[in-house]
Amino acid sequence: MSTMWIPTDNEKYGVVISGFRGTVPYGLPLEVGDTVQILEKCDGWYRGFVLKSPSIKGIFPATYIHLKNANVKNKGQFETIIPTEDSVITEMTGTLREWGIMWKQLYVKNEGDLFHRLWHVMNELLDLRRQVLVGHLTHDRMKDVKRHITARLDWGNEQMGLDLVPRKEFSMVDPDEISVTELYKLMEHRHRKKDTPIPTSTHHLFLQMKSLMCANLGEELEVFFSIYDSRENHPVSERFFVKLNKNGLPKFPERMERQCTLFVDLGSSDIRKDIYITVHIIRLGRMAAGEKKNTCNAQYRRPFGCAVLSIADLLQTERDSRDSKEDHMLKVYMCNTESEWYQIHENIIKKLNARYNLTSSNAGLSVALQLLHGDIDQIRREYPVLFTRGVAITRKLGFSDIIMPGDIRNDLYVTLERGEFEKGGKSVARNVDVTMYVLDSEGQILKDCISLGSGEIPVSEHHSFVLYHNNSPRWAELLKLPIPVDKFRGAHIRLEFRHCSTKEKGEKKLFGFSFVPLMQEDGRTLPDGIHELLVHKCEENTNFQDPARYLKLQYCKGNLHGNSQPVKASKESFWISSFLCSTKLTQNGDLLDFLKWRAHPERICDILSKFKDIDGAEIVKFLQDTLDALFGILDENPQKYGLKVFDSLVHIINLLQDIKFQHFKPVMDTYIESHFAGALAYRDLIKVLKRYIDRSIEAERQEHIQDVLRAQEYIFKYIIHSRSLYTLATGGQNEEEFRSSIYELFQSVRYFLSIESQGSSIITQTQAVFLSSFPAVYSELLKLIDVREVANLVRDTLRSMPDVLHVEYSLEAVKLQCIAKTVESQLFINPDSRCILLPVVLHHLHMHLQDQKDLIMCARILSTMFCLIKKDSSEITASEEVDMLVDSLLGVLLRTILEISNRSQPSGPTIRLQFQDVTGEFVACLLALLRQMTDKHYQQLLESFASKDDLRDFLLQIFTVFKILIRPEMFPKDWTIMRLVTNNVIITTILYLSDALRKNFLNESFDFKVWESYFYLAVIFINQPCLQLEMFSPSKRKKVLEKYGDMRVMMGCEIFSMWQNLGEHKLQFIPGLIGPFLEVTLVPQADLRNVMIPIFHDMMDWEQRRTGNFKQVEAKLIDKLDSLMSEGKGDETYRELFNSILLKKIERETWRESGISLVATVTRLMERLLDYRDCMKVTEVDGKKIGCTVSLLNFYKTEINKEEMYIRYIHKLYDLHLKAQNFTEAAYTLLLYDELLEWSERPLREFLHYPMQTEWQRKEILHLTIIQNFDKGKCWENGIILCRELADQYETFYDYRNLSKMRMMEAAFYDKIMDQQRLEPEFFRVGFYGKKFPFFLRNKEFVCRGHDYERLEAFQQRMLNEFPHAIAMQHANQPEETIFQADAQYLQIYAVIPIPDNHEILQKEAIPDHIKSFYRVNNIWRFRYDRPFHKGIKDKENEFKSLWVERTTLTLVQSLPGISRWFEVDRREVVEMSPLENAIEVLENKNQQLRTLITQCQSRQMQNINPLTMCLNGVIDAAVNGGLARYQEAFFVKDYILNHPEDGDKISRLRELMFEQAHILEYGLAVHEKFVPQDMRPLHKKLVDQFFVMKSRLGIQDFPGYARVSPIHLTNGSPRTCRNPTLGAVSPDGARLVNRRSPLSYPAFNRYSSSSLSSQASAEVSNITGQSESSDEVFQMQASPSTSSLSSTHSASPNVTSSAPSSARGSPLLSDKHKHSRENTCLSPRERPCSAIYPISMEPAQQTLTQQIGDPCMPRSDPNLSAPEKVMNPTPSSWSLDSGKEARNCVPDSARLVSPPVPPRPPHTGSPAKTYRAFSPQAFETPPAHPRSPHKSSVQSLTPSPTDYQSLGPVYNSPVLSGSSSSGISSLSRGSVTETTLTDGTITCTLIGSEELIKRENETFACMPPRYNLSEHGTGTSRRRAPLPHSLSVPPNAEPPALPPKPHVLRVHRSEGENRMDEILVRPRSQPRKVSQL
Repeated sequence: MSTMWIPTDNEKYGVVISGFRGTVPYGLPLEVGDTVQILEKCDGWYRGFVLKSPSIKGIFPATYIHLKNANVKNKGQFETIIPTEDSVITEMTGTLREWGIMWKQLYVKNEGDLFHRLWHVMNELLDLRRQVLVGHLTHDRMKDVKRHITARLDWGNEQMGLDLVPRKEFSMVDPDEISVTELYKLMEHRHRKKDTPIPTSTHHLFLQMKSLMCANLGEELEVFFSIYDSRENHPVSERFFVKLNKNGLPKFPERMERQCTLFVDLGSSDIRKDIYITVHIIRLGRMAAGEKKNTCNAQYRRPFGCAVLSIADLLQTERDSRDSKEDHMLKVYMCNTESEWYQIHENIIKKLNARYNLTSSNAGLSVALQLLHGDIDQIRREYPVLFTRGVAITRKLGFSDIIMPGDIRNDLYVTLERGEFEKGGKSVARNVDVTMYVLDSEGQILKDCISLGSGEIPVSEHHSFVLYHNNSPRWAELLKLPIPVDKFRGAHIRLEFRHCSTKEKGEKKLFGFSFVPLMQEDGRTLPDGIHELLVHKCEENTNFQDPARYLKLQYCKGNLHGNSQPVKASKESFWISSFLCSTKLTQNGDLLDFLKWRAHPERICDILSKFKDIDGAEIVKFLQDTLDALFGILDENPQKYGLKVFDSLVHIINLLQDIKFQHFKPVMDTYIESHFAGALAYRDLIKVLKRYIDRSIEAERQEHIQDVLRAQEYIFKYIIHSRSLYTLATGGQNEEEFRSSIYELFQSVRYFLSIESQGSSIITQTQAVFLSSFPAVYSELLKLIDVREVANLVRDTLRSMPDVLHVEYSLEAVKLQCIAKTVESQLFINPDSRCILLPVVLHHLHMHLQDQKDLIMCARILSTMFCLIKKDSSEITASEEVDMLVDSLLGVLLRTILEISNRSQPSGPTIRLQFQDVTGEFVACLLALLRQMTDKHYQQLLESFASKDDLRDFLLQIFTVFKILIRPEMFPKDWTIMRLVTNNVIITTILYLSDALRKNFLNESFDFKVWESYFYLAVIFINQPCLQLEMFSPSKRKKVLEKYGDMRVMMGCEIFSMWQNLGEHKLQFIPGLIGPFLEVTLVPQADLRNVMIPIFHDMMDWEQRRTGNFKQVEAKLIDKLDSLMSEGKGDETYRELFNSILLKKIERETWRESGISLVATVTRLMERLLDYRDCMKVTEVDGKKIGCTVSLLNFYKTEINKEEMYIRYIHKLYDLHLKAQNFTEAAYTLLLYDELLEWSERPLREFLHYPMQTEWQRKEILHLTIIQNFDKGKCWENGIILCRELADQYETFYDYRNLSKMRMMEAAFYDKIMDQQRLEPEFFRVGFYGKKFPFFLRNKEFVCRGHDYERLEAFQQRMLNEFPHAIAMQHANQPEETIFQADAQYLQIYAVIPIPDNHEILQKEAIPDHIKSFYRVNNIWRFRYDRPFHKGIKDKENEFKSLWVERTTLTLVQSLPGISRWFEVDRREVVEMSPLENAIEVLENKNQQLRTLITQCQSRQMQNINPLTMCLNGVIDAAVNGGLARYQEAFFVKDYILNHPEDGDKISRLRELMFEQAHILEYGLAVHEKFVPQDMRPLHKKLVDQFFVMKSRLGIQDFPGYARVSPIHLTNGSPRTCRNPTLGAVSPDGARLVNRRSPLSYPAFNRYSSSSLSSQASAEVSNITGQSESSDEVFQMQASPSTSSLSSTHSASPNVTSSAPSSARGSPLLSDKHKHSRENTCLSPRERPCSAIYPISMEPAQQTLTQQIGDPCMPRSDPNLSAPEKVMNPTPSSWSLDSGKEARNCVPDSARLVSPPVPPRPPHTGSPAKTYRAFSPQAFETPPAHPRSPHKSSVQSLTPSPTDYQSLGPVYNSPVLSGSSSSGISSLSRGSVTETTLTDGTITCTLIGSEELIKRENETFACMPPRYNLSEHGTGTSRRRAPLPHSLSVPPNAEPPALPPKPHVLRVHRSEGENRMDEILVRPRSQPRKVSQL
């Protein structure tokens, strides 16, 4: 089938018009709108690819594609398609597609405002695109549409952060097709246009009249709007006139032009805050507004009201809402005094409106206003709707700021100012009405020549408004008289004055008139200004038909010419003011005389002399007539008038330089081309011009000469055109004469320019004037003279300028401006003339750049030059020109850029902008020059250096400049195109320069500095952001790769090539270049990495050769990796690539092992750094962040020993802990740094946030900070230790002030320990399985310390939130291997129970429980959890027979709490507990729980009795229903005893515990009866009844005597039969309180003779048994399977909770104690009331024995009890129901606290507590005999005292293996207690009196100093633990190193034991360490 496919010829490009799924073989999926490139075709199918994914090719139906025309570039395999459609359409299509993707992201990011704005713009662009594609637009309309499209594209690109697009005539430009300087100009133009809109000087005000809201109008109104200047007190514009009906609405609503106006041609000076819009309202009606209708029917124009609005209000509105019309409500004020009507607007502006009344409170004039900017043509384009629906144009009074030649105006403005009239025999003043007519010379009224304002048509007669009873009325009414020019001559204005009667008839009686002619006899119009007209009296019947009769009369008082006929003196006058605005008429008599010079030939000299005094506006109005008259006079007599005509011509030419008249230059040009006919004028003009130039050298006054030189452009135009006319008329005669005169003229010019000013600036100024206008002459000379000749003339002229001038009058700037204009002229565009001018131009440029002067102008010249040379690059001369440019400018350009870049940035924003501009232009010039250079140019350049030093300097210079060009701030952020061009030029240049580097600076000529600069440049080049293509969109990346390729790879290959050339010189760059090269390899580009990574192998090899190792390479790699990866560089792919490439390279090396070690170390560091970086991306602090930081911190400390990095990460971890409020962990973290410091005076440098200080000061600061954090974390015990250490230091230096503070702080911590509540945290085991976890977590298990109040569910949810992709495992079994290797994340979470090491403190009854609670959950290394299972055949009737418990013990690498809330599990140990052992542990725990509740109830620590009630009910009811009976059935039957003879002791122990439980229950019921409330009595009775049933089932008829004593003292023993029962039983009611000691204790030691249970095993049940809120669950002995590891702490199944008896643990006294330790599964919570790992509280006698024996593993009280249960205050020794009361009476408060809140220091050697100190765990190293039962071996039994019970028997069968030494032996005598000692392996019990014992104990506690240390984990462990100060640790088995002596001994009276203990408690250092230098 493939042979049928034919390559397409014309069908190359198309657009998908229908979607295609591509389900056929080789099908290519298509979406509507995709653009495709077609490669082949076959039977209605195409083969090709979608342009956005060119790598995926396939087939698709031809009918689905709409073909479009396109050009094919590089036809063949790598052809590219360029659509032939309009480039604007192509750009718009691509941009809209890119916007479409980003537009959706805006919605996702919730950027609603931009989302909707972009949506509107995209729709608008699509509509414009359709208009362009249809092709029905006119040329002008098409330009407007394209302009609009590009503006919208630029706006969108800016909003979306896309690149700025350079355009030329709306089309994108190809950077390769234009010069770099031109590209820079285009980019800058677009950038400036974007940033700073061009201010416009012309403004327009749109106004729309809407309505007048006023109550009771009833009359029609006339409203006049005008713009008023309050500063000058005169109107700025004409008036806009609107008629309103009686309702206040426009009278003609259908005619929009009568409601809207545009005040046009307002200058910038007219838009300021003291410009106002004034509104005058005239009503049409009766004389008085309140007159009755029948009074008078006449209609008068009467004043109504006035309103004003400041332009400032309008400008503020415009700033707030641009381009939208805003409605304004103007307050209308009524004038109470009509005599002030003429100035009412001024008074309102001046805030003098108190004298005026508002029309009404809610009245006002509603208008819409909008300011528009730009010329009128632009306004017509942008707001076509304004002009299509009609708008009145209201002109400015007078001409606008800029007069256009095409403007035709002929308006005479007349203002009726005021009048003075007599009463005329009336008793009151007149009501004067003025009627105005405009008449022609024949007396006919000119029709429609009076305009009251725009918006209404002109009228033929006008009636003024009437001011009531006023003989001196002031109107100030402005009228416009648009009289045709041909009617002006002979026309006049007649004003008739009438009195308006208010009587019923309403007559108007004529009493006088005035007139004024509009033009005088000499042709001048009425002068501007105020005219006082005479009022001629007349009667009503006066005939005005013949105006000649009154025109002869005098009409004006003053100097106006009129008839001199005498008139009667009159007191009546009328004032008007006039203002002419005409392009056809003039009021200037001198101009009229000039234009009519032929009428008075004798006055020509006088007329020419007055010509300069004529107003410029009058001259330009009659420019052509003026020039005709001027050259007519010249033709009349050249000799006589030539000089004056020349001066007048110069005056006119310079007049056109004024900005107001500059638009009349085309009029002058048109005159020269079409009307000028002076064929001989050139001779006189050349002659006079030469005369002035020659005179300039000697003339004292240069002003006129300077005027002449300013006009030389037009003078030469007249000269050249005159010569052309002469040549045309004569056939080219006198050509040589003309050329000669021109050359002579230029010779004079050159001499004039060569003159240096001698102490005067006059000649210098004249030279400057000449140079500024000289370039304009070139184009005129080229019309008649050959281009090379003109070039020579110009070159010689420019060369004549002196190089060195006086600094104060320097012409340098003007010379450069002249050169700039020369370069921009036609003369420089021509290659023939350019090669002539180029040397002189380069000479002057070189001089200025050398001195760093006029840089802006130099940059402008260079930019223009390079633009021209680029256009002519195909010419042969271009190569020569580039040679000249390189020789002259390359070096100085480099120096200039360096100089500019090293300058400090100016402060002003404008200056800073110029600084940036000039830098960019010079950079563009340098790039343009380098891009123009070819191989030949580079070769010539490199050969031109005289020595290698010069070449070296050049290379260093250009490398430095390139580094500057690469800086991000060199160009604006969105100038990506400019940056890519820059980089392309740089890499091309570097490739050329690399050769020079290799040839000239290797081997003997090696220069380190040049090579270093080269390498650093290459590294910076590769790392610059604009080349990181991975950050670009796919379309942008594709364009860049097609045009430039990946320049990073090119540069990387060049680096590798240059590195290989270095040879032995490589050593000089090791380790300096390791960091830069490492940064390059971290760029995510595979090819670049493959090229660069092998360099590291090369570096290792060379350093190995030099030093025998590569420590420097390793150190540098590690240092740089941390900083670079923390910046976001590098990825997992890089780590793998780094590892594989280097290992492959190292394989064959002799140093392979050390190399592999280095690579492994670096790879592991990368793993941790990548994890750290990923974790840090999360904003909130979580366990991942902290764990990752800990992992990295430990790596730096243990694996690579980088102390500085270690300390840095200590502080990073510290900050994380503070942010998460983990204050305890923060303290432990900072303690790591503290331990690196000594108490010395060694100075430390400034580091991190620490200032320069001594080591002692820094350690003091650290101590205080740590103490503060321990305080916040409620870890006061550790804070006390540090307080003491710091206090010792203060005491050493006698700093008693701080010593006092420390002691007070220590005391405050003691108070907090006793007074404040601390919660015991939960602990959770977390397993992280699967390859998707970070390296520091992957396939590892941790134990985490939970937050306060955090239970299993909350912790599990928190972990799942931290790892949202993780899957929670629903079982507690060890995962399979498939889970470890899975590409997923699995979390296994369950609770674990801590196993404290500090047994001694926990076993002492005297210590309050809230002190013990600290040691139960702090400094914990080991944790356990239990998992129940059935072994063998499961007995369905009694599951306890086969119910075993698997106990797992987890040992951590470091104790909790520590520097993290979680630590990794170091090892796990698993042991199994038999069903019998499990049953024993269950009963022991339940008995302990009962004792605790009974004690709390007796001591009234419980607020209510419910917990005790529930517990009693649960145990009794379970026993009645078969709970204990199940144990009997399982273990007490004959078969079991025969089959398990080794369990005899255990069976005995179980039986004892059952009887003990019964006894405790009986006592508990007695206590319960004492306190039970009345409403619960029935329940109590039920419990009593059930208890007897329970006893009968157990076979217990009654307890022996001993059994009736308080069971509270049966701590770890069971009731025994007394040898001496005569002491009798002690009932609850008859107990007597003994201070914290009981004289009664029951021996229960034989039960341990063969038991495998340790004291810990008998202390607490597993978390599967007995941990329900309800106590009765404990004895519901139904078996059930194990629950899930993720089960809730409060939702564990009751079956599971009750059915899992815990198993015993191996004895912790064994040396191999961890081997058989078991841990607790946390399938259910650990708030069990009993726990095998916690000690059970003991009786005083037992405590005494325990203190003597000193076993740290004694049973102890349960820490998992609820808060009320855990409070173990001192209780009465006997169980009388009144004992609580007696206790309050007998026990002093001081007796209740006999132990300090912190761990006590070792007691004195003489203390009874220390009598048996030698009985320590270290004294017994015998291993267990059996793994399941480690307590089998025996020790010599104790001999009982004669006073002991008969049943005492041996105290211990195996004190070595048994952990039950806490079971004490007590005499029945209340006056004695047993004291045990050990001699030669024999334990001896001695009875001592209880009083003596109490005394000894009090002495013991009184003299026992608080201890400094928190006990360590144990002996022989190599695990790391939480960092503590020296005093916080106990050395395992090592002797401490010798310490330097302290300055003085703090405690001089010490016993030997104390000294020994101090030595033991000093924490040794395991190895010598380096003291931190930081």
